[in-house]
Amino acid sequence: MARSHPPTLLTLAQRALTQECGVGKADCVLLAISGGPDSMCLLQAMAKLREKLGFKIIAHGVDHGLRAGASAELDVAQRLAADLRVPFERSALRLAAGGNIQHRAREGRYAALTAAALKTGASLIATAHHADDRAETVLIRLLQGAGPSGLAVLPARAGNRIRPFIRATRADILRHIERHRIPYSEDPSNQDRRFLRSQVRFELLPLMERLSPGAAAHLNALADALGSPMTLEGKPPPHFGRAQLKALFAALEKGQPGPRIRINDRLELFLKRPAAGRTGKNR
Repeated sequence: MARSHPPTLLTLAQRALTQECGVGKADCVLLAISGGPDSMCLLQAMAKLREKLGFKIIAHGVDHGLRAGASAELDVAQRLAADLRVPFERSALRLAAGGNIQHRAREGRYAALTAAALKTGASLIATAHHADDRAETVLIRLLQGAGPSGLAVLPARAGNRIRPFIRATRADILRHIERHRIPYSEDPSNQDRRFLRSQVRFELLPLMERLSPGAAAHLNALADALGSPMTLEGKPPPHFGRAQLKALFAALEKGQPGPRIRINDRLELFLKRPAAGRTGKNR
């Protein structure tokens, strides 16, 4: 029997948007665009899916002020946005000298994107994070000593941030770029081995894949499991805090009907009591 082809990038993104990100026709999505391959692919893919799913999109680039070539890279992104009939704006940051520059740049970028979303009326902010990014982040968190809740990283949606490519790999994105001849720029700092993420990307994760093919997929599955409201054997999920558990047990002891526990901004747990006289294990 002939093997079926794997899903295309557009199929993976559409599934994530509709089944995990909760994007609807009433939404306007602000796309975080840097000019790199992942974000340029996001711009083209979301422009395609916009026509099919009915949402609106706006593109926004952030120049961190760290590299002379960043502005020219955003010029390339702006030209592609114009070709795709996508409105494009940009912000410029000025980061003070000092340590932990990647963290401060990320914080500044999200602040600029949030401000742009408020200005334009966008309800969601989309980034181009993909499954390989997620696997790298799990490893980085492990190296930093994170616990279970700290490993539940980069979900498809967190608040108003969505990640349409989170079920796609870097290889899926590169194939789509080649197939559709999407222009992009390369940020040389992504190759700099002084940064922990670059070391994880080019050294640690490839080693893990050689030792155990599918390691990146396993790391993504771990993040999914730790971010799920359900765990095996009826144990509370990792992000149930002490206060939540205390409130839950107090409600059960007092016999209050149907206590509700808010887990996050999209999920609320409602415990329904069994009917009188019913026995047996909860299912």
